[in-house]
Amino acid sequence: MNFSDGPIQQKTEVTQVVQRTKDVKSVRFIRPKDFNYLPGQWAFIAIGNENMQKLEPLSLSSSPTEDFLEVTKRLTGHEFSNALDALKVGDEVTIRGPYGKLILQENQEKICMLSGGIGITPLRSMIRYSTDKKLKTSIILLYSNRFEDSIAFKNDFDEMQKRNQNFKVIITITRPSQAWKGLTGRIDTEMIKKTVPDYSERVFYTCGPRPMVDATVAILTKIGLPETRIKYEYFSGYLGSAIGK
Repeated sequence: MNFSDGPIQQKTEVTQVVQRTKDVKSVRFIRPKDFNYLPGQWAFIAIGNENMQKLEPLSLSSSPTEDFLEVTKRLTGHEFSNALDALKVGDEVTIRGPYGKLILQENQEKICMLSGGIGITPLRSMIRYSTDKKLKTSIILLYSNRFEDSIAFKNDFDEMQKRNQNFKVIITITRPSQAWKGLTGRIDTEMIKKTVPDYSERVFYTCGPRPMVDATVAILTKIGLPETRIKYEYFSGYLGSAIGK
């Protein structure tokens, strides 16, 4: 894996827009030749001209193995969210990055990733990288969503499971319909113990809003995982995923 050379800023162009769910959208950009990043990192995305620029940090949901850059966001109706939602193929944005310390460590034999909702974005980057590089790392993804139709990257993960025998995704729904046959409820101690029986041998990755991450870290600490086996990063508003461990 080549380490990134440090943050750069330059303009790039939208090449594709992908509707992931009814309120989650991915936007793909031309990847500048000198934009090097690691799976799990994030960047600042600026939309509009200098006088009316809207800026926000977003995780890169693409993998360094892919020939484009991709960010994925839940559409919240806020100013930046609306600007991202309005982007079309050919539109220009400014990207500055990469940043972030929550990155995939290729030497780890067993990993478990815990995610809720849009916190999946940097984890998708890591899983795609591991799949494309044919790493031997065993990855279990325990992924919580409210509804069956709000699972971002579901088809992507299904396809990667077929390609990568070392990757397994387990989805739980907190507000299931009667048709849902899978796991239900939030990720908790008992769910982790049941679905990841070798949890004590794995390194755990999680990211998202501070309350969610703190609650997840507390659960992992409760089941006896040492601090060295818990890797996390916060989505912290304008500062982005600036705080990681």
